[in-house]
Amino acid sequence: MRKRAPNFENLRRTLLRQGEPAYVPIMEVGVDYDVKCAFLGRPIKTLQDEVEFWFQAGYDYVPMQAGIRTLFWPGYTVSEKVADRGLETGYKLHRQAKTKYSLYQEEDRDMAWAEEGRGVIASMEEFERFPWPDPDQMDLSAFEEVKPYLRPGMKVIAYLGYIFTSAWWLMGMETFCIALSEQPELIRRIYDRIWTIQSRMLFRILKFDVVGAVIHADDLAYSEALIVSPKHFREYVFPWYRWCGAIVRDKGLPYVYHSDGRLYEVLDDLVWCGFNALHPIEPKAMDIVELKKKYGNRLCFIGNIDLGYTLTRGTPQEVEEEVKERIRTIGPGGGYCVASSNSVTAYVPLENFNAMREATFTYGTYPLAV
Repeated sequence: MRKRAPNFENLRRTLLRQGEPAYVPIMEVGVDYDVKCAFLGRPIKTLQDEVEFWFQAGYDYVPMQAGIRTLFWPGYTVSEKVADRGLETGYKLHRQAKTKYSLYQEEDRDMAWAEEGRGVIASMEEFERFPWPDPDQMDLSAFEEVKPYLRPGMKVIAYLGYIFTSAWWLMGMETFCIALSEQPELIRRIYDRIWTIQSRMLFRILKFDVVGAVIHADDLAYSEALIVSPKHFREYVFPWYRWCGAIVRDKGLPYVYHSDGRLYEVLDDLVWCGFNALHPIEPKAMDIVELKKKYGNRLCFIGNIDLGYTLTRGTPQEVEEEVKERIRTIGPGGGYCVASSNSVTAYVPLENFNAMREATFTYGTYPLAV
């Protein structure tokens, strides 16, 4: 359980690379429901339960979703209103989970995968018929309701993003790629609509004083290469992230980016967008030591504890040694948060999750002596 009081300011200092903080923070973009329940020893059923997990596990924040993912990201959930409208227009969409703070409850979970072929939009007519949500009507009440449950020193990290991901998930990857050549206007219209929704949501979430940072999650790459040409991202995706970055920085908040995979071709673009930190630095995709040397004065790095072997199939001792090595090589000077190389999935043993946390608490205090 928790060994030190929450200190979001320590995390903020780390993300903004303001020298060495008091200690290396731990920071995950997500922990699987089963792992959270196993850690607490009971089911998580309420917003208060959710906060209790992040507090007891030693985090300085609670992650909360906002925007397009919570409404109609295919394979996850949509609101009752959007689901009803979807049925009226011939779309089969998942209904929103009962919780407002995460994607599902125990009894509501449903695993699904992205469409590789055809999604729900493949033509201009389907774009016009699609039940796009009104961003002013999207439910953000949990951002207010969480306030009494946050311990002193804790904040909310708001998750937005999903510009590229939403576009291709709505179309299906195959349809999306063909449309890049054959229906560029449809591609443009879809991006414009996603931009409009997410932009409004950004302004709305920044009105809540509990929000201490913003994460844009948008996977751009496989472990070997980008999913599409960097030219595409520079035309349709990065301009929006740069626009958002100016707004978030004006609020004095850390601005964090998540993308799996090999991002070397667009690292300078991400810096141009104004991101302060990058997550999760997959070990098989990028060398975090080289990244620290080249970009350590511009980006904080989060993650890199291997999900491929160490966290999932290794021993707690191997997890401890890998955490120690990351703190030793990446921690000096600040600008590093310990985390998995994606998220804490259901197949991460609880003892390995705990080993990652405990090793950070043990070896991550500055001045480092690892």
